[in-house]
Amino acid sequence: MTDAHAPRSDPSPGTTPVTASGSPSILALTTSGFAGTMLIMVALFQILQGIAAVAADEIYLTGVEYVYQLDVSSWGWVHIVVGVLALATGIGVLAGQTWAYLAGVVLAVVATIANFAFLPYYPIWSAIVIAFNVAVVWALCTLLAQDDRG
Repeated sequence: MTDAHAPRSDPSPGTTPVTASGSPSILALTTSGFAGTMLIMVALFQILQGIAAVAADEIYLTGVEYVYQLDVSSWGWVHIVVGVLALATGIGVLAGQTWAYLAGVVLAVVATIANFAFLPYYPIWSAIVIAFNVAVVWALCTLLAQDDRG
């Protein structure tokens, strides 16, 4: 005899993104909201940073010469392109698109590398954007891990 109302055992309780009723868990919704919002915010930072570099490249000072040194306008276009792609991906994350989770991780890593290379021009701002990108990667990897368990 089996009881129809007996609780099902969950191999990893509290970490599954979908509950027994089939709806997303609170943790999955919160993490995706955080990831999408942070990715959109980082994208806007990237776009503004790029516009400032392209519009008036006297804003950024050049110091020591580095191997990966580009013209400031070139860096501006790199930031704008990465920012626009990240903005679209952030909207995809908020819409719950699984493809956007992986694309967001890739774009956050690319943005981190671009900001690391941009450190000589505007170190504090680049460090802040790098920290936000790390938060985005953490949140999106958490979502990807939850999807694998579900």
